[in-house]
Amino acid sequence: MHPKHFFLPEFWHNRIFLITLTVWALAQTAKVIVGFFQEKRFNFRWFIGTGGMPSSHAAGVTALATTVGLQEGFDSVLFAIAATFAMVTMFDAQGVRRATGQQATLLNKMMEDLYWKGQIEEQRLKELIGHTPIQVLAGFVFGLFWTLILY
Repeated sequence: MHPKHFFLPEFWHNRIFLITLTVWALAQTAKVIVGFFQEKRFNFRWFIGTGGMPSSHAAGVTALATTVGLQEGFDSVLFAIAATFAMVTMFDAQGVRRATGQQATLLNKMMEDLYWKGQIEEQRLKELIGHTPIQVLAGFVFGLFWTLILY
């Protein structure tokens, strides 16, 4: 890399990255809107946090794989890598991370019971970590839809 070469201008002209970032931000915004209508209150943590409807993980990796496929070809090695990454990410979002959230819910209930008995003083664990399969599917459709519009 030449010392005078600065990567930032090139970085912000990367169509694949910009579309992926935009779709992820749109999905996070959609989670805030869905959360507001479901719970009748605004919570900024929905924008910066994990979990919720639609899955921004699924939307983002779908956007990544789709834009790579559109730009490089759906028969390219880069698309195969991006699509595999997307599948692993979506599987993890609704599998391991969801199970972690369910375990956190159970542990929080146990800790609350111990707290009220005066036996423990601990912070609550984060429960909204993973996604349901429907949230992941919605994120996939959301990501595909917005990618095709933005590309």
